[in-house]
Amino acid sequence: MKISHPLTRPLALLATLLVCAPLFARAAAAHPTRRVGHSHPILVWADNFNQNALAHAAPSPANWNYITGPEHNGNKELETYCAFGSNRPPCSAKHPNSWIGTRGYLHIVAREPSPGVYTSARLNTLGLHAFRYGRIEARIKIPRGQGMWPAFWMLGDNIATVGWPKCGEFDIMENIGKTPATVYGSIHGPGFIGHHITHPYSLPSHAAFYKKFHIYGMIWSPRKVQFYVDKPSNIYATLTPADLPKGATWPFDRDKFFIILNLAIGGVWPGNPDATTHFPAQMLVDWVRVYRDPAPGK
Repeated sequence: MKISHPLTRPLALLATLLVCAPLFARAAAAHPTRRVGHSHPILVWADNFNQNALAHAAPSPANWNYITGPEHNGNKELETYCAFGSNRPPCSAKHPNSWIGTRGYLHIVAREPSPGVYTSARLNTLGLHAFRYGRIEARIKIPRGQGMWPAFWMLGDNIATVGWPKCGEFDIMENIGKTPATVYGSIHGPGFIGHHITHPYSLPSHAAFYKKFHIYGMIWSPRKVQFYVDKPSNIYATLTPADLPKGATWPFDRDKFFIILNLAIGGVWPGNPDATTHFPAQMLVDWVRVYRDPAPGK
């Protein structure tokens, strides 16, 4: 091993620093030091849909319930929601409306088993997982087609006692097939239902959202809700109690909320399927994740 003379090492180090100083300065400008006290959000719950040993595996019952039967919410939707493995007509276990495949996606599939008869799936975390505040997001590839209505949303887990809309509703992502290049983020509650507080978002390229996966998310903090697409810095709507109509009540700081994933078919807002609509149509969910900010000082 070659050993340098002790007196030459400081001189060599000084020369190296002089040569590299401009490089260090450029690197510091490109990657500024994180501010003191900043911490990354903490992942508190997720489903990555990795139960993929079978071609058609059931979603985890530890995470998801099914809402089943025809929808009776006033939207005039056409689908009957089916549980995994159900053979109750018009559902079919042979042709399921939801499953986890070998590629690790949750499939929510709209079908037309006979002319004018439609089936789909609606899953939720009610009674299993509920949250108050944080960042809630999912990576989803939505379907295309007239009459399709995919949604990623939340309801207050006190809905059984206070009903809707008093429980509050977050629509983190909705799309209707006739506007393929636009998704919508909304809030609903007592005194503000319908489309009073709905915000559209389109990609800078105005590309159709069904062409690829996108991340749809919400940042929820006391007295504030923000919606974003693809990254948390890309916020397209910020809502506070000041945005509510006169006499409305902000219901988002009292109780926890549970998560819902579904693919509706038809209804007042999207309109019904027509001759251009192809079945089956599917909504793919890669993952759902919930984060919270660390406690102060952590």
